[in-house]
Amino acid sequence: MPRKYTRVSKRRVGYLVGMKTWTVKGALALVLGLACMNVLQAKEGMWIPTLLKVVEGDMQAMGLKLTAEDIYSINHSSLKDAVVHFNGGCTAEMVSAEGLLLTNHHCGYGQIQQHSTVENDLLTNGFWAMTREAELPNPDLTCTFIDRIEDVTLQLSRACVGLAGEAREKRMQEEMEAIVKRATAGKGLEGRVVAFDFGNSHYLITSRVFRDVRLVGAPPSAVGKFGGDTDNWVWPRHTGDFSAFRIYADADNNPADYSADNVPYAPVHHFPVNVDGVKDGDFTMVFGFPGRTEQYLTSDAVEHVITRLNPMRIAMRDEGLAVINAARASSDALRIAYAAKQSSVANAWKKWKGQNRGLTELHALDKKRALEARLKAATGSAVVEDLGALNAAYFPFLEARALFIELTYYGPDLLNYAHGFSGLIEGAVEGEKRDQLLAKLRANEAGFRKDFDAQVDEQLLGRLVDEYLEWIPVDLTPEGLRQEVSKAGGGPAWSAKVFGKSVFDNADAMKKLLASGNAKAWGKLVKDPVYIWIENLRAHYFAQIAPEYGRLRGEIELASGAYTKALRRAFPEEVFPVDANSTLRLTYGKVEGSAPYDGMQYNPLSTARGILQKHVPGDPDFDMPERLVELLEARDYGGYANEEGELVVCFTGSNHTTGGNSGSPALDAHGHLVGINFDRSWESTMSDILFDGSRCRNIMVDIRYVLWVMDVFAGAGHLVEEMTLVTQEGGTE
Repeated sequence: MPRKYTRVSKRRVGYLVGMKTWTVKGALALVLGLACMNVLQAKEGMWIPTLLKVVEGDMQAMGLKLTAEDIYSINHSSLKDAVVHFNGGCTAEMVSAEGLLLTNHHCGYGQIQQHSTVENDLLTNGFWAMTREAELPNPDLTCTFIDRIEDVTLQLSRACVGLAGEAREKRMQEEMEAIVKRATAGKGLEGRVVAFDFGNSHYLITSRVFRDVRLVGAPPSAVGKFGGDTDNWVWPRHTGDFSAFRIYADADNNPADYSADNVPYAPVHHFPVNVDGVKDGDFTMVFGFPGRTEQYLTSDAVEHVITRLNPMRIAMRDEGLAVINAARASSDALRIAYAAKQSSVANAWKKWKGQNRGLTELHALDKKRALEARLKAATGSAVVEDLGALNAAYFPFLEARALFIELTYYGPDLLNYAHGFSGLIEGAVEGEKRDQLLAKLRANEAGFRKDFDAQVDEQLLGRLVDEYLEWIPVDLTPEGLRQEVSKAGGGPAWSAKVFGKSVFDNADAMKKLLASGNAKAWGKLVKDPVYIWIENLRAHYFAQIAPEYGRLRGEIELASGAYTKALRRAFPEEVFPVDANSTLRLTYGKVEGSAPYDGMQYNPLSTARGILQKHVPGDPDFDMPERLVELLEARDYGGYANEEGELVVCFTGSNHTTGGNSGSPALDAHGHLVGINFDRSWESTMSDILFDGSRCRNIMVDIRYVLWVMDVFAGAGHLVEEMTLVTQEGGTE
C-alpha cells in the first residue's frame, strides 16, 4: 500500500536563517554585470555558493522564496549541508535524519555491480534492504560534506608580493599548505585550496569525509537504466535513475572506517521532499558538484575539438564498444562483468557525438571568432593570438594524452592489473612495504578475476591499438610499437601474441605466485609481454607526453586567465560565468521544455504512459519487469500521481549542468526536493563549451516516481517513511 503522510502546507524545515555582514569584495571580478541580467542570461552559469548574494535578487524575481543565506551559510544550518560529493565524481543528497541519501542509479552502478553475481543478480533484479542489517558495505566509497568555502585570493597575493616564476610557485604552495593546516588541524576536517577562473582567484574548501557508506536500495536496471544507450542524452526520458545509500558514523557522529558498531549519520540538514512535485514554469535549482566546463576555449581550440579531438575519441570508443557489447550479449556472466565498463565507455562516446553536432549547428566557431574580434577592437589585446600560438604547440600533446587514456584506462583491464605488480617485479619495494603490497594484491585478486575475461581483453587490445596508431602523431608514438604491430600483421595478431606469452591472464598461475610470494619468480615477470608493454606505454607517456602537456597546459591556464580578465574589463555590462571545476555550485532556472528544431516541441514532463509506449518485451533497452508493467497498466499510482492523475517520471529544466551534477538534488523555490538530476538532452551536450538558453535543458527524475518505485513497486515504503514529506497546497509562498 502507498505510504501515508501528513500534508503540511507551505512548510519550511531544517534550517535557520541567520544574517551576517556580507561583502562582494573579490566577487565583482567574477560576475560583473549581474545587475542587468535578463531571464535568459540568468539560466547560464554555475554559481559559487559564497557569491549567491550577488544573484539573490534575480533568483527571487524568478520565484525563489529563500535567501542566499538559507542556501549557503557558515554560521547556520543551510541547504548546502544536505548536499554530498558522492565518491568524488557524482553528487547525492540527504533525505532523512538517519543518514539516508539518494543519488543516481548510474552513480551507484559500480557498487551495485560489485554486489551482483549470476546467482544473485542485483543489476537485473534490484535490491532493497528491508532492515539496517541487510544494508551492504562498500569499501572505498566516500561521501563528502562541505564545511566552509573561503576566498583566500588576497592572502596568497600578499604572500607572493615581489616574487615570480618558480620562486612564486614555491611560495604559493607553501602558503596554501599553511592555510589548509590552520583551517583543519585538530578539527577532523580535510582541506584544499582550489584555483578558480584560471587562477584569477583561489578558495579554501574544507570538508568532512565519511567512509562507511552502505547500499540501501536500487531499482532493477530495467528501471534505473530504462532506455539504455538508445535514450541516453535524449528527451523525452522515462528512466528511474536513482539509488539509495546510507552514511554511517561513529558514536559521536564523526567519520569512521566501516564497523558493525557504527550508527546512521545524523546530518546537519536533510531535504524535505515535496510530494506535490513540479509543473511547467516552476522555479528550480540544482545544487551539486559539476565537473569541468570549457566556456573560454578560443575559436581554434573549439575547431580542434570538432575536427580532431572528438573524432579520435569517438573512433577509439567505437572499437571498444564493439567488443564489449558483443561480449555482453554472449552470456549472463559477461553481461554482468562488463556492465559498469560498458556504461562508462558509452556515456562520453554518445556525449561527444552530440557535442560536435550542437557546436556545429549553433555556429560556435563564428560566435567565438566574433567575440575575439570584438575584444581585439575594444582593447587591442593580443591575448587571443598568444593562446593560438600556445594551442598550436599543445594540440599534439593533448591528442597523445587522450589516446593514452583511451587505450590504457578504457581499454584492456590486464594492462593496469599488470602494472600493479611493478613494485614486486622491479624490486622497488622491500620489507614491510613489500608485504603490504603483496597483501593488497592478494585481497584484490578475486575482485579483478570476477569482472575479467581474457578473450575480451585480448580483442580490446588488438582493435584499440590499431585505432591508436591511426591517430597518434608519428613522432609521439611509443618506441617500437608501430614496428612490432606491423611485423605481427596488425593489432589483433599482435595482441594474440602478447596475450599468448603472458601469465597475467592465467588465474591459476597468478594465484600460485601470490600465494608463494617468491621474489625470484616475480623478477622473471619483467620479461612478460603484457608487463613490458604497459610499462613501455607508461614510461613513454610520463617521459615524453606528460611533462610537455603539463607545461603547455600551465601556460594556457595563465593566458586563459588573462583572456577572461580582459573580457570582463572590456565588456562590464556582460556576464562571463566562472567555469566549473568539481567544486560545489548552484545553478538555477525553471521547469520548461524546448523547441530545438523546426516543427519540434518538447514538453517539460514525461509520464508513465510513455514507459508503456516504449516497452518492448525482450529488448535490452526497453524491456521491463512484469510487475512494473502490471502496475502501470492498472494505473496503480498510489498517492503519487499529479493533479491530472498522471505519474510524472522525468522533467526538464533550464539549469546549466554538466558531468558531476549527476545525482544532484533538484530543488523547488522553498529548497524542497522535487527531483534528482541525471542527464542533459541531446541538443544540450555542447553546453560545456557553448550554453544556449533556448535549447539547453537538464533532465531530472521526478521525486514522485522515485517514491512510487520504492513504495508501490518495490514494497520498501519504510524508506519513504524516513523522509520528511511536505506539500505546498495553494501554490508557493
